[in-house]
Amino acid sequence: MDAVVIGGKLDLTVADHPVPVPDAGQVRVRVGYVGICGSDLHYYSEGANGAFVVTEPLIPGHELSGWVDLDPDGRFAPGTPVTVHPARFGPEGSTPVAPHLRPGGSYLGSAATTPHTQGAMSEYLVVDAGMIRTLPADLPVRRAALAEPLAVALHGASRAGSLDGARVLVCGAGPIGLLAVVAAQEAGAARVEITDLLAAPLERARTLGADAVWRVGEDEIPSDAYDVVLECSGAAPAVSSAIAAVRRRGTVVQIGMLPNQPVGIKIAPLISKEATITGAFRFLDEIDDAIEVLRRRPEIEAVITHEFRPDAAVDAFETARRSAESSKVVVAMNSAKVES
Repeated sequence: MDAVVIGGKLDLTVADHPVPVPDAGQVRVRVGYVGICGSDLHYYSEGANGAFVVTEPLIPGHELSGWVDLDPDGRFAPGTPVTVHPARFGPEGSTPVAPHLRPGGSYLGSAATTPHTQGAMSEYLVVDAGMIRTLPADLPVRRAALAEPLAVALHGASRAGSLDGARVLVCGAGPIGLLAVVAAQEAGAARVEITDLLAAPLERARTLGADAVWRVGEDEIPSDAYDVVLECSGAAPAVSSAIAAVRRRGTVVQIGMLPNQPVGIKIAPLISKEATITGAFRFLDEIDDAIEVLRRRPEIEAVITHEFRPDAAVDAFETARRSAESSKVVVAMNSAKVES
């Protein structure tokens, strides 16, 4: 089978791998679509994602959808459309924490473990049966590739508490930022606005119903104005802007991942406003809510701007690096064989 493999910095090839065989308790998925995430881009562009360095061939990808190919235990019929929760949670420790925060787990397409946890950018993938999520009949498999990143956005929005009637600002109109607009809307925000450096991503946000867009460097973004700010860019200047924008005793949720090193952030206004900043890391079970939102809102599929076949994977990753022209880029592993 074809598999996209990252060997290190700017080292990406398509290699022939054996078709994996599922054991009892596992399911083999015929992969349809795999989204390219920011972590995948870091592995490709830098050979590392923060402290996690590619030290052996790594198949990237944790945003996927497809069809059941083989279930040895007979729970899922062949051809059942599915997405996959990409996490295996670590064991419960002496101090109870939410499962997605436990140490010792793994995530598809990650160099955080040794051996690396291989990802979904291959024709077939074997996962634990508990990671399988079946899709509604009226949710296209292509759109369902957005379930994982939408779950990240839904979890991030939930970290602010109730958004009912809130004025919300999203910092960064990349794929997660666009989906954070959706997440805030779904949580009952009265008004959702968004910032970005570039015009094209802001236009995409308009199509999802953003109430206002602000171009960084050109527009004057309101200060002390927002009940909640969802920071999705992972850039230190944007964190400072988020702190400036939040109202007194408001909340900033840091969804975008910053480098694991000291960065310059203007934190004094956070103190004087008695505002709160909190982190958001992946998600627990919000992928189930994401599936339902994607079913109801077909316009979200517009977040996918480009689709490539596996033999053009380098072009796919290079396109995903150019945020002025792309949002979510997907690699179609088997789609032409199954869907027209």
